[in-house]
Amino acid sequence: MSDLDRWVAAAGAELGVSPQDVPVEAILDVAREVAHNVVRPGAPVTAYLMGLAAARGADPADLAERITTLALSWADQGRDETTGN
Repeated sequence: MSDLDRWVAAAGAELGVSPQDVPVEAILDVAREVAHNVVRPGAPVTAYLMGLAAARGADPADLAERITTLALSWADQGRDETTGN
């Protein structure tokens, strides 16, 4: 068991969430794309937003796909022309 697996199990137990309900790879993939294509602090905030949406009934796989698509397109549409951000 990796350190991440142990952490997810311990944090999940603390919060009443089963590790089987945590799509770790999808979350990490989305966080990577947001951090790389949008802004690094956006990664944990996006994970939180996805968690809220999932808690409200959205499909986590659909959320990951939609946010990844948005992050990948962000460089083309999300930059402020005056600052480059």
